[in-house]
Amino acid sequence: MASISHLQLSLLLLLPSLTFTITLASSSWSSAKEINYNKWISWNIKNYQQRATLKGTESIVLEARGRGRGAARKVVLLDAKLRKAEMNKVSLSVSQNGSGGDFKTIGDALNSIPLPNTNRVILLIKPGVYRYDRGDSREKISIPRALPFVTFAGDANEPPTITGNDTASVAGRDGTPLGTFHSATVAVDANFFVAINVKYENTAPHEIGSIGGQGVALRISGTKAAFYNCSFYGTQDTLYDHKGLHYFNNCFFQGSVDFIFGYGRSLYENCYLNSIAKKVASLTAQKRSNASLGSGFLFKDSVVTGSGQVYLGRAWGEYSRVVFSYTFLDKVVLPQGWSDWGDQKRDSGVYYGEYKCSGPGANSTGRVPWARMLTDEEAEPFIGTHYVEGNTWLIKPF
Repeated sequence: MASISHLQLSLLLLLPSLTFTITLASSSWSSAKEINYNKWISWNIKNYQQRATLKGTESIVLEARGRGRGAARKVVLLDAKLRKAEMNKVSLSVSQNGSGGDFKTIGDALNSIPLPNTNRVILLIKPGVYRYDRGDSREKISIPRALPFVTFAGDANEPPTITGNDTASVAGRDGTPLGTFHSATVAVDANFFVAINVKYENTAPHEIGSIGGQGVALRISGTKAAFYNCSFYGTQDTLYDHKGLHYFNNCFFQGSVDFIFGYGRSLYENCYLNSIAKKVASLTAQKRSNASLGSGFLFKDSVVTGSGQVYLGRAWGEYSRVVFSYTFLDKVVLPQGWSDWGDQKRDSGVYYGEYKCSGPGANSTGRVPWARMLTDEEAEPFIGTHYVEGNTWLIKPF
């Protein structure tokens, strides 16, 4: 294994300042919740209550910790474009029934923003189901690169749902199959995207053995994106963590096959992964395709549970890299831990790692030989750090 000094420490994210509370509570917004949402709510409510507001930031801090050395060295980097965007915030409201909103659809609200966008635009999305069905393009949400600094904000008690049912095999406007990439209900190509209290959904069912059944709920391709208290529902390929630096906190993920996948360099903290697999499947499919690519998924202080039997991950790329730390692994996790089906070069020095996980699925005695139970020294660059110190956010996975 490479020493810590040779491992890349990357910083992830600059969370934009918001002038509203995370709850966005309103007496006019109902507190009713779906049954399958309650389990997650009860799990994370303790952490959620401790975060009454989201505070702004103007800097990214890189912490490099040398082996055997004392205090950490900190380097502050500023992003002028983001700082300027946060100084010029705009709020728009979306209400499906037209009551108390500037727009009836999310798409109309996005289309009203002049391009290229240079301001933080906060879309306050009221409760409701914002639906995209095949043949109906009203809520097929796409945020282009020219539209950075957008925030989706819903009500914590009754999050809005953005739903669709496209799959990879569905024909697009040109008559050819959409493919996995374009099956997403919501696609974000812009940088500095933030979402709070929003439910993303792809209702296309997964049929075992079927071809072209991939149905993405959300694809995130922009960098420095953050998701707080969001949920992602699907079956095959629920979240396409395509590329870029991403942070997920107190989020819920549900799927059956490879339901978190992509090239992203992402930290999942205090998250809940729920399998609805009927037989055997993998939670993750990470596509790090070469040894120099700064890419990987880190799960920290999270929960893995559900139905069926699941591997924590399989290699989609030759150098796939996934780490689970301080995570509760329920009995749904197979004793092998990791799938041997895929493209991983097992002699490449990259690995699937686990660190101080718990639960019946964390027993290491049956693990595949290339899985690593990380030592404290090995885990230090990978377990991630996330803290708030004034207006500074630090994240350092991979």
